[in-house]
Amino acid sequence: MQLNRRRILLGGAALGTAGLVPRWTLAQGGPVLAGTEAIDRALRDAVERGDIPGVVAAVTDRDGTLYESVFGERGLGGGVPMSMDTVFYLASMTKPITATCAMQLVEQGKLELDAPISRYVPDARKLQVLDGWDEQGKPRLRAPRREVTLRDLNTHTSGFAYNLWDADLDRYMKETGFPSLESRKEEAFYPPLMFDPGERWEYGISIDWIGKLVATVSGQSLGNYMQDHVFAPLGMASTGYGLSPDMERRRATTHQRDEDGRLRATDWVSPQDPPIENGGGGLYSTAGDYQRFMRMILNGGSGEGRQVLKPETVEQMTRNNMGDIRVTLLKTTNPARSLDAEFFPGLPKSWGLSFMINEEDAPTGRPAGSLAWAGIQNTFFWIDPTGGMGGVYMTQILPFVDAKTLAGFGAFETAVYQAAS
Repeated sequence: MQLNRRRILLGGAALGTAGLVPRWTLAQGGPVLAGTEAIDRALRDAVERGDIPGVVAAVTDRDGTLYESVFGERGLGGGVPMSMDTVFYLASMTKPITATCAMQLVEQGKLELDAPISRYVPDARKLQVLDGWDEQGKPRLRAPRREVTLRDLNTHTSGFAYNLWDADLDRYMKETGFPSLESRKEEAFYPPLMFDPGERWEYGISIDWIGKLVATVSGQSLGNYMQDHVFAPLGMASTGYGLSPDMERRRATTHQRDEDGRLRATDWVSPQDPPIENGGGGLYSTAGDYQRFMRMILNGGSGEGRQVLKPETVEQMTRNNMGDIRVTLLKTTNPARSLDAEFFPGLPKSWGLSFMINEEDAPTGRPAGSLAWAGIQNTFFWIDPTGGMGGVYMTQILPFVDAKTLAGFGAFETAVYQAAS
């Protein structure tokens, strides 16, 4: 099975591929994209091997899309080919968009990065730290040494965790019946912190809390705020928490890899009546729409002729905001949803507001200082401010960092940088 459409773009115009050597419009002295055959091959091979049902992948520079390609089907055995307008569940690729909303409010003086979040949500004062278990196996809780700030939330140094990657929180939630955010219960925002704010890094519901702050301070729902202040200005017409009938028709199917390694299609879709608008995940989008967001970051906050963020805000968001603390391995508690997860093991990684930053050059060719993250259904992006470009790779497969899917993404990114060298 091979279903492929590809465009190479130069100066915004679609070109045929025969005899052409498209150039990336990067910084002065930047690389030439000498050919795309290896990029195509990396994507095609993953589909033809049966590693993934289908994929949409694209590369952008500051001016527009340079490369985009689709292979395979939206749903395993469904016969509907992937297309550039296929809609994907972004999951945690929502997080940088939520952070962007918060930083707009910081620019307006409505939020402060280093103020306690209880200034905006007074109930945040009741947050406590899980301090182990007593002789009867009951949780011990204590007050944190200081309150959580917006910067802590942005860098995942707040103490909040996800029970998917924290065995103590998973135990706490199961033994106490503590609700998840998917329950829509207000209580779900107040689990115990796993450590004192600022002590270390751990991935968790921090950005969901940022979404809560944005809604509280702006007086709008998070989805409406995003629509008015990010999606509409950037022309992201196929992005939102709710699936319009047209978006649903274009939606890719979620797949699950079984223990025997085989993929099966599922009927999963996020709640839609009404949608859950969590800052840490939940948006649907397309590769094209997400590139618009990436270009805004590459262009210092400007996109589609609109200034979404100030250049100095983008500079602040895209540098290390956690000091000497570094990103660590996420140890799964549920291998069906996620394997143990760490990008570029052994490579030091910090966090911005809110992007992962590789502090050294990555083996794929991604230079130090690049920004990245992913979604649990194996959607990935990276933004390379040094080269003035970025890439997005979208599938819909569980578990997260599934070995075959992750290998496909790595092969794609490596081929992109090799073509540009």
